[in-house]
Amino acid sequence: MKLICYKRCTTCKGVEKMLEEKNISYEYRDIKEDNPTASELKEWHEKTGLPIKRFFNTSGKIYREENIKDKLPNLTNDEAYELLAKDGMLVKRPILFTDDGEIYVGPDVKKYIETL
Repeated sequence: MKLICYKRCTTCKGVEKMLEEKNISYEYRDIKEDNPTASELKEWHEKTGLPIKRFFNTSGKIYREENIKDKLPNLTNDEAYELLAKDGMLVKRPILFTDDGEIYVGPDVKKYIETL
């Protein structure tokens, strides 16, 4: 498994703890240090079929300060990918990639791990 998180995020810390308690090994990627690219985000968005808004950290400081809530409905998907790729703090986390190719975003990660 691969987990994309932010070290200071309490949700991410909780997910890591769950994985460790279940003895599930995973590769960690810090979203602040290694921000997803626009092409990665496009691939993940298309694979999950989730609305693009689900990839935005809607409770984050940047989202609020830049008033992205009002901009998002007018953005094309490609513009949204480029915006997300500018700063990892805009991207919803955690993101989990399972060994069988599934991708889970945000609260879905915790729900998935609970089923293991």
